[in-house]
Amino acid sequence: MIRIKARAPTARGAVLPTIWGALAVGYKFGCPLARQEGLGARIVTSVVFFAVGTGLIFHVRRTLLRELRLARRAARVAQSVVLRPPPPRLDGLNVAAVQMSADRGASVGGDLYEAIATEHGVRVVMGDVRGHGLAALGTVAALLGSFREAAHDEPALTGVLRRLERALARHLRERARAEHPATGAPDPDHPVAEEFVTVLLLEIGAGGELTALNCGHPWPYRLSGTTVEPLTHAEPLPPLGPFPLPADLAPRPCGELGPAESLVLYTDGAEDARDARGRFFALPDVLRAAVRDQPAAPQRVLRTLLTALLRHTGGTPTDDVALLVLRNERGPTAMVCGTVRPVTTTHR
Repeated sequence: MIRIKARAPTARGAVLPTIWGALAVGYKFGCPLARQEGLGARIVTSVVFFAVGTGLIFHVRRTLLRELRLARRAARVAQSVVLRPPPPRLDGLNVAAVQMSADRGASVGGDLYEAIATEHGVRVVMGDVRGHGLAALGTVAALLGSFREAAHDEPALTGVLRRLERALARHLRERARAEHPATGAPDPDHPVAEEFVTVLLLEIGAGGELTALNCGHPWPYRLSGTTVEPLTHAEPLPPLGPFPLPADLAPRPCGELGPAESLVLYTDGAEDARDARGRFFALPDVLRAAVRDQPAAPQRVLRTLLTALLRHTGGTPTDDVALLVLRNERGPTAMVCGTVRPVTTTHR
């Protein structure tokens, strides 16, 4: 569990309030003017105590703001360690990602993503933990830690998803044990018992072959030239947590990611964002605008999406948003003796 602990008040921090209090007491009992009953004396006394109170309020406010800045800084450091930015280039793929939290006080969110190049292909995870802020960060850390190990160890994408399921169950048991030490089990009405995570797993082979496993997450969009379309319309599995994975679990083939094509992965905070009149964010329309003239680089797609999203929500999204764009910049491939190899061309 990740905790941010505030510093205890120090002796130095208590000096100024002590001085202000001593001045007020000294004036009340040591100044003859404070014991007079005239109107002028009362006005002076009121001014003195008002100044003392104002000084104490500003001191407390300054201390609280300093502690808030430290907490936000610690939260950002924790977020950057857990949700590290992906490399800009990954096995011939151009990658760009961004995460925006709805909990501005903590600057962290419950969305997760990662892309890793393995001997089995490039494996990608995109997920959304129930809730946001620091409460969801522990679940994000547990799932990402499991994925980073399983992506290399498991030969099949099915094994990766089952490892994520076990990691989530173990994390929830540990939370339940910490919050209910007497029984070691969660109360059915407790929020821990209602935790769930939507997860999308993708595997991009050397030849661009796409396979996926989806547990309650929105399907990504494929950008092919100036065309924008969902990767598939298949019904996803239930989210991880409430129900066990089926025994006959199998990855779903989703075609290929051809050269110069892109995938846009996102969490539902993007599609569900509303404006002041309650209208949903038109994510496909914004993507079409981004590639209207020519295929756009991942960084440009992200900038277009973020600008439109912040304009749509007035700069204050009500849910966490994560976006991940992968563009295939590999050359054409061909099968040679059962092995996928790049096709080389000679220019004359």
